[in-house]
Amino acid sequence: MENIEHEAGLEMLEELTTNAQQIQEKLLEEILTKNAATEYLSRFLNGQTDNQQFKKNVPIVSYEDIKPYIDRIASGEPSDILLAEPLTEFYRSSGTSGGKPKLIPVTAELVDKRAIFYSFLDPVMKKYFGDLEQAGKSLELMFAKPEIETPSGLKARSVTTSEYMENSFRNNLSKLYTSPIETIFGLDTNQSMYCQLLLGLIQRDEIVKFGSIFASTVVRAVKFLEDHWKELCCNIKSGQLSNWITDSGCRNAVSLIMKPNPELADLIENICSCKSWEGIIKKLWPKAKFIRCITTGVMSQYTEQLDFYGGGLPLVSRFYVSSEGFFGINLEPLSKPSDVSYTFLPNMAYFEFLPVKKDCQTMSRYVQLNGLSDHNESTEMKIKNQDMEPVDLVNVKSGQQYELVVTTSAGLYRYKIGDILLATGFHNNTAQFRFVERQNVILSIDADKTSEADLLKAVTEAKTLIDPLGFILTGYTSYGDTSSAPGHYVIFWELKVKEGSNNKELDPKIMEECCYKMEESLNYIYKVYRNQNAIAALEIRVVKPGTFDALMDYHVSQGASMSQYKASSCIKSKEVLKILDSRVIGKFFSPKTPA
Repeated sequence: MENIEHEAGLEMLEELTTNAQQIQEKLLEEILTKNAATEYLSRFLNGQTDNQQFKKNVPIVSYEDIKPYIDRIASGEPSDILLAEPLTEFYRSSGTSGGKPKLIPVTAELVDKRAIFYSFLDPVMKKYFGDLEQAGKSLELMFAKPEIETPSGLKARSVTTSEYMENSFRNNLSKLYTSPIETIFGLDTNQSMYCQLLLGLIQRDEIVKFGSIFASTVVRAVKFLEDHWKELCCNIKSGQLSNWITDSGCRNAVSLIMKPNPELADLIENICSCKSWEGIIKKLWPKAKFIRCITTGVMSQYTEQLDFYGGGLPLVSRFYVSSEGFFGINLEPLSKPSDVSYTFLPNMAYFEFLPVKKDCQTMSRYVQLNGLSDHNESTEMKIKNQDMEPVDLVNVKSGQQYELVVTTSAGLYRYKIGDILLATGFHNNTAQFRFVERQNVILSIDADKTSEADLLKAVTEAKTLIDPLGFILTGYTSYGDTSSAPGHYVIFWELKVKEGSNNKELDPKIMEECCYKMEESLNYIYKVYRNQNAIAALEIRVVKPGTFDALMDYHVSQGASMSQYKASSCIKSKEVLKILDSRVIGKFFSPKTPA
């Protein structure tokens, strides 16, 4: 029976991806037929439901454009000002990747689509790993956040919290996972983390999957384990939970499972007391087949650490989703993180893709500064001024970058998600994409513009200089310091020694070379302004170990869910900058201008 369901799921995926265009057109038609009479769409469509009229008349928007409608609904106005179907709740985004949290309308249909989306993940995973649900459990680090109630009475929750509250999740929890529901909903994330790791160690022989939503949370869990393994072993040996765990739900849930086990405690102690923690995940959970977490985009900075801790376990990024919807799945889960592409499911939303072109203003200024010919400038202008109309899912071009635009059944019409994607090919007739970066995450001092992807590339190349010295880069972020003239890029690095203590001295000359290596790796426009002294030397500020954990704790204290936390690669918050600057232990500058 299981095999039949597995095969049926794969066949359904083939059918969906083969008939992508027809499915997309029908889905848009259904959305328009249902919602054309809403106050929002009637402004542009006058009751028409024609797909072409929709593309011609309905503008492409961002969250700020529709926020007044969402705010009105949250304040108690009828939801039909934006969508025909009644709302069941709001999804509340984390706000850690794009600024302030957003409220996203949720309907019963959207929840059904989420269930359909997840139903396609199992057949793909079974194809590569077999039926792991029958083989054992998953140690999945999960953290719910308290919901808020809007004036309308509708609740606002993170996507993950909403999932954790569903009966279908709770009914299967003890069969599929090692964490009881009480540890997921614990109000103190440290107590919740401690209890989930404790129960994961107690049930180590049953665990076949290890992970969390994002790579950052998995790395945080390993660091937490590194700090608390002795105490955890004491708890396992005595069968008694530490007194500082005061959450009654956590204590009760753990007490039902925990019994004195000196033999297990000694085994874990022997594993954890080794000189190096390389391969520690595989050693502690020897039956684990992979580490499950998102490692694409800004999360790629954690892959080196996960490779170090994982002992050869593959890193599996299963899907591409956001608070606004569920978009693509990874049909090749054994792909390296840098090679992961997501196949979009045409029944999830109506997808459009805005081609991303070079910024002509920056190039134009560069041309003026450097006396290049009018021919070069006009060529760049032509590139910028080409038809920038969005293309459909089946008409994207491989190798082109796009900004994702979605139309959903839950009140988002031609809505920019804010993600930049690279089209990598097709599965049947459905496009596949690699996540590149968030839109508008940019460092800039003058007319230079450094994107999230540019910064990641520069950091990746620079850290090759410290790899042979036994250091791992455990976190980075940046900001443009314009407090003096000329301004300069500041990059915060947190480093960890692979073996032994973290007291190993950094070589100032090597760190200066890292600064220069970063500058060499940045784009040509940056180098022009550096050489003209319009931008000062790049600076790396090394921070104390645990600093990026402190940033995560800060964001969680401000309402972000640890399960959905994404560290920003560019700092805009004064409070976050104060935390970073208060923990700086070394400052290094590029010794020369890049060629």
